[in-house]
Amino acid sequence: MFFDGFKVEKIAVADGTMRVRRGGTGPPLLLLHGNPQTHAMWNAVAPALADRFTIVCPDLRGYGFSHKPDASADHAPYAKRAMARDMVELMDRLGHRRFFLAGHDRGARVSHRLALDYPDRVRRLALLDIVPTIEHFERADADFAMGYYHWFWLAQPHPYPEMLITRAPEEWFRAHTSRGPKNDFFHPDAMADYLAAVRDPEMVRGMCEDYRAAATIDLDRASRAAGEKVACPLMVLWGAAGKIEKWYEPLRIWRDYCAAELSGGALAAGHYLAEEAPDAVAARFRDFFI
Repeated sequence: MFFDGFKVEKIAVADGTMRVRRGGTGPPLLLLHGNPQTHAMWNAVAPALADRFTIVCPDLRGYGFSHKPDASADHAPYAKRAMARDMVELMDRLGHRRFFLAGHDRGARVSHRLALDYPDRVRRLALLDIVPTIEHFERADADFAMGYYHWFWLAQPHPYPEMLITRAPEEWFRAHTSRGPKNDFFHPDAMADYLAAVRDPEMVRGMCEDYRAAATIDLDRASRAAGEKVACPLMVLWGAAGKIEKWYEPLRIWRDYCAAELSGGALAAGHYLAEEAPDAVAARFRDFFI
């Protein structure tokens, strides 16, 4: 079954409407997806945790079937601060003042920003397959440029990347998600959701704006200079077959960005941990979110 026992609904926040899937019972756990996906990436992890947590899985702004604000010259509508604000407002609408939080890829970057901007809201934080955005750019070399070329291409001025993707959206999606191991681990219903989203030119624009924001307004050196750090316990997970372990020492890097307990390690997966190794991710979440 696909998200057995969960319901999908539209929930309004200040800047628009979020598509949200939720279910389960217990303390709230907010799960944020990565690029170029939707909340459907949690299709195996969320039901496995529904006996212990109230699971909330939204599509981020700009992605899937959530709102897609008009772009601006400074890319502020797609900054991680704006995305984090959506999430806090969403959890307020659902009556969840404090919650557990986990994010993958772009959702992990939103989660990191949320934990900095709203430290009183996040009980524990799990980040999947990232190091801080600023660290990626400051450590960039030829391997990063080739392996994560899309960080630079999607951030090019509108409408160049959008024009090319919208001419062959499904082909682009399959090529983009096949950079690592074969992507036959995507659930058919999740894949259908991803492809439906990427056929929407406004979603493609929102995705590119996300990367433009990452290369500009999200490079928040002021927060780092001010010593702002994650104040709650942090768990960092990454795929042993992915790029994060190859390029970085994740825990050593995250130590400089966390003022609390830090834990984590590699899982037997590539980049798409929650779909390649859902049992392992769910088990780590069960142990961590206490």
